[in-house]
Amino acid sequence: MSGVSVSITRDERARAFPLPAYATPASAGVDLRAVEKHVLQPGERALVPTGIRIALPVGYEAQVRPRSGLALKHGIILPNSPGTIDADYRGEVQVIMQNLGDAPFVIEPGDRIAQMVVAPVSRLDWIEADVLEETERGSGGFGSTGK
Repeated sequence: MSGVSVSITRDERARAFPLPAYATPASAGVDLRAVEKHVLQPGERALVPTGIRIALPVGYEAQVRPRSGLALKHGIILPNSPGTIDADYRGEVQVIMQNLGDAPFVIEPGDRIAQMVVAPVSRLDWIEADVLEETERGSGGFGSTGK
């Protein structure tokens, strides 16, 4: 499997931790770590910094996704999941987190808070039409095909 070369910088807070890495050889995403302590109260949303900046090649995006264990065990979600990092963004990677649980959730520096997947991006060319071709489904959506 070939990789995509991505430049990364780390600020002083992030240098205490390893670069984002795959947890297993078959993992799809690298783990992102918090660099500051935060106590996320029930119902609270917060922007949690990672201390890293990346330079993706044109034609790629990074998707920031939740960690399933945090969601299941603590009710911690990423409300804009997946968050998109565009190839021309050079700011700090930060993660919007929300606590849907019933207890405060403590984020410590170095905690793995999200995962990031780098994926190719397709560009589209619009073809404006007077009508769209019909399909069996038609305009049915939002559960129209069953449970």
